[in-house]
Amino acid sequence: MQKKINNTFLSLKLGDITKETADAIVNAANHTLLGGGGVDGAIHKAGGTQILNECIEIRKRQGGCKTGDAVITTAGRLNARFVIHTVGPKWQGGSFNEDELLASAYKTSLRLAYDNKVETIAFPSISTGAYKFPVARAAEIALKTAAGFLQEYDFKEVRFVLFTDEVLEEYYRTIAGLKD
Repeated sequence: MQKKINNTFLSLKLGDITKETADAIVNAANHTLLGGGGVDGAIHKAGGTQILNECIEIRKRQGGCKTGDAVITTAGRLNARFVIHTVGPKWQGGSFNEDELLASAYKTSLRLAYDNKVETIAFPSISTGAYKFPVARAAEIALKTAAGFLQEYDFKEVRFVLFTDEVLEEYYRTIAGLKD
């Protein structure tokens, strides 16, 4: 399913983000940038040691990545030019700025992509796996943040690559409710 916002296609699909072809693939990273479980581990494994080596250099310069921020590396063996590593929040009940931090993770990733002349970007559903962010709430934040960004900035496509049917269905419900 896709929706056009200004000149950009906002699309949803079921799949494995490590198999996507895009200018940039977003990694749902952790603070260390050293790989982990879920999407993070899969991207590091599929992309190879080049990504890890660049993440180590970033850690030396700035000490990792804060929640809601993003950093960029090349993509190693992935079918992309870049990997944008962003750290989403761990769900703690909703009283610790989790919504704002998740929106920031998407917004800083989109800004970094735009600044690096990315035309196509593929996102996972950030924070909904091991970090236990409620999927319906995360889908609304992800899609509204992307749609808001696309009011001012153009890409060819912003794609959400979702790992399970349940997550995809929640994103479908949310995108259907977005205003054109």
